[in-house]
Amino acid sequence: MGRPARFDEERILDAALRTVGEDGPAKTTIAAVARRLGAPVGSIYHRFASRDLLLATLWLRTIRRFQEGFLAALAAGDLEGAAVHTPRWCRRHPAEARVLLLHRATDLVARWPDDLGAELTALNSRVAAALRAHAATDEARERLAFALIDVPYGAVRRHLARGEPPPPLVDELVIETCRAVLGRPGR
Repeated sequence: MGRPARFDEERILDAALRTVGEDGPAKTTIAAVARRLGAPVGSIYHRFASRDLLLATLWLRTIRRFQEGFLAALAAGDLEGAAVHTPRWCRRHPAEARVLLLHRATDLVARWPDDLGAELTALNSRVAAALRAHAATDEARERLAFALIDVPYGAVRRHLARGEPPPPLVDELVIETCRAVLGRPGR
């Protein structure tokens, strides 16, 4: 029986997350991730054949983690909870928030790995389906996406860009905007 891997996929992804979050995507090379992890470069390449594969895998892991709470709130019919999921998640997961909300996949990956394309499509489809479940018309879906995605994203972005968590006031403002856009009275 072989010995367990010293540098498993999760540890490598965590090191890549810290590298992107602190140094930016351009400086996130396989060598930089290996240095941060204290691993030989070969250990990274053993798990990830390329930088693009490493960072695309990180992007997908981050999206999955973010979407858990967002989709759970939508499934429960809690639209305001879905709206404030973004600032709350950003406060709990600042490094992941910086990667997901300050960078696009194209900032991280020069060429998206073919074998991960279906997973990215599936993740995006889950959100689209959840939004469709709450909005019957194109206009209603646009309002919902604006209130639950666009507003929270815009509200947290400038705080993340300054390296600070969004303050709790952002939650209140997101809820107020959500209610106004969706025509829901305050509770």
